[in-house]
Amino acid sequence: MGYDTTAYDDVEPRAPGMYFLREALDCENLGVTVVEADDGWEGMEHDHGDADHEEVYVLLHGEATLTVDGDDVDLAPGDAVRVDPGSTRDLAFSADGSKMVIAGAP
Repeated sequence: MGYDTTAYDDVEPRAPGMYFLREALDCENLGVTVVEADDGWEGMEHDHGDADHEEVYVLLHGEATLTVDGDDVDLAPGDAVRVDPGSTRDLAFSADGSKMVIAGAP
């Protein structure tokens, strides 16, 4: 079969509101995460320099701030940001019912 399917909310969340789809979709390189968050949800600062893994963040609904190398990038619905592998990133949501898709790969 040339494709795999899943519903993100059929996947067990690995952290509150975070649905990692890589395994469910049998992805070899691409990681895809759906985040459902309310006001006050905060991620953890990290980078992916050791894996040469860039990420794209797309806010679908709500409000979020992505801090990249200390610079705050405020996101509104429809906004997308690509982050270099070695750059630090930290994500926070400031509206209830926010939803974001994050995709990353080397």
